[in-house]
Amino acid sequence: MKIYGVTGWKNAGKTGLMERLVGEFTARGLRVSTVKHAHHSFDVDHPGRDSFRHRAAGAGEVILASGTRVAQMTELNGTPEPSLSDLLARLRPCDLVLIEGYKRETHPKIEAFRQEAGHDLIAPNDASVRAVASDAPLVLDRPVFDLNDTKAIADFIAGDLAL
Repeated sequence: MKIYGVTGWKNAGKTGLMERLVGEFTARGLRVSTVKHAHHSFDVDHPGRDSFRHRAAGAGEVILASGTRVAQMTELNGTPEPSLSDLLARLRPCDLVLIEGYKRETHPKIEAFRQEAGHDLIAPNDASVRAVASDAPLVLDRPVFDLNDTKAIADFIAGDLAL
């Protein structure tokens, strides 16, 4: 499985870059999956829905299926968060998995950086960051791309992974 991450601090442009990269790689004919880490509690379900009611009643896992999509919700109930490798093992085969977040993991990454976000770069202290996509010129020991140059960023990732 070929994996590549998009990392960066809050408001650095990670999600927008992920969205554009998914579109670019799927337009190139690749099957793409994504994994996103959330640092906060989240819910993809809504009160009153049948699946929410199942979970509220105590179901540890709920699978919601239709002719369009399948969603699986797992309540951790105090158990540790699954590792990235455990989550990757759940995915069906694909050509590329793009991972948003997971700063501390060692897979190859591109850092999204917006100067106005006010955070320091991750890249200088993290060898797993292979390039930076920035809204401002930077001088680094690795490639720097315009944050909005999706094609060039996708070309770099494809080359780095030999896609």
